[in-house]
Amino acid sequence: MKRATVYFLVAAVLTCGQAFAAGHKPASISVGYFLHWPTPSQFSQLKKTYDFALGVDVNWVSFASGTDMNRALAAGEIQVAYAQGHVPFVVAVTNGLELTMIGIAVTYPENDNCILRDDAGITRATARQLEGRKVATQVGGVTHFKLLQVLDHLGVDASRVEIMSVENGAEAAAALQRGDVVMACAFGNSLRRMSAIGQPLLSGAEQEAIGLKLFDVISVPTAFMDEHPEIVQAFMDVTEATNSQWRQNPDPMRAAIARAADMDPISANRTLDRFSFPSAAEQKSTDWMDQQVADYSKSLADFFVEHGRMKKALDSYDAHITTRFLR
Repeated sequence: MKRATVYFLVAAVLTCGQAFAAGHKPASISVGYFLHWPTPSQFSQLKKTYDFALGVDVNWVSFASGTDMNRALAAGEIQVAYAQGHVPFVVAVTNGLELTMIGIAVTYPENDNCILRDDAGITRATARQLEGRKVATQVGGVTHFKLLQVLDHLGVDASRVEIMSVENGAEAAAALQRGDVVMACAFGNSLRRMSAIGQPLLSGAEQEAIGLKLFDVISVPTAFMDEHPEIVQAFMDVTEATNSQWRQNPDPMRAAIARAADMDPISANRTLDRFSFPSAAEQKSTDWMDQQVADYSKSLADFFVEHGRMKKALDSYDAHITTRFLR
């Protein structure tokens, strides 16, 4: 898409917003988001593009955790959750909160992985040598779930791998650095520490290709979606246009995103370069919201129940996911 086309798309979204601005709607809405988690949407947040396109005042409310965001959704304090963690979303809808996932905000597959020590003498081609060896992970979490799926994909008998349970990623990294384990699994800064002494068993992109996703979602209370579909559509149209602009010409957007995310430009750019913002077409494909996200949500929920992290799982998560606003 040429840059001029992107600007035309933004203009079309704004025109659409003006067209339905006279309809019955609230004077303002609130959108939950996280500081220090930069996304292209924050460019449009700072420029007030959402306000103009939706025809309402858009208040952006920052949260410290997914749990806090869920509480605000339940209390009706926010009408859109932007970059809500996938797991908090699954937990919320499983516990009866009527939310609908309307989009994928950001993916970051390289932010959670398992690292093999370079001196272990094991590669993905010889992954079965992990049988009888120690691997550190936080048992019952997403990282543990992904580890088991990767082992199965590579033909490793997970029951013969000695799992060393740790409390967090820092403990996993320390175990790998001491040589207590041949492989450890963690995310974020702990993963980057481990990468200095080893290599991933599978890259994040390779894991994503076999259905192991790591992403945040855009969700709304289902009742709000049903009552104000035009607001939801306009919000998603602005988001798609902004993401398209980012993919074509990100540099002019970086400073505004850093300011909105309350980050210094270097840190914001480093984070942004590890993120991906899938197009609407990608989001509504079977690789994402048309199939895999619901299947993955069910598998994760069942795993959490098995390990005592959740009391129950839904029979299906299909009813809490829609692609109707992706165009």
